[in-house]
Amino acid sequence: MSGSVLAQLLAQGAERGADLVTLRAIAEEAGELGATRALARLGLTDAGAQADVAELRQLLRAWRDAKRSVWKAAWAWVMRVLFALLLAGLAVRLGFGDWIK
Repeated sequence: MSGSVLAQLLAQGAERGADLVTLRAIAEEAGELGATRALARLGLTDAGAQADVAELRQLLRAWRDAKRSVWKAAWAWVMRVLFALLLAGLAVRLGFGDWIK
């Protein structure tokens, strides 16, 4: 999209005075033009851009899920080790260590 519609709206606003409808149209056209330029700079103007963004979002979601799973597994192992040490300490403290010897 080019800026021709925006230029026409600006000219209309300048010659007739900027009423509320014209100002809203200018803002809408300027927003549309800015968004189009931003997408073009990011390389997201081709036909496959929507599929690419969806794939990236899916990949990011999978990465976050994997990260969460790793933290859960690490926390579970830490808790198991701490519980095992607690049980071993209790066993030694209560005299069950003599049974091993």
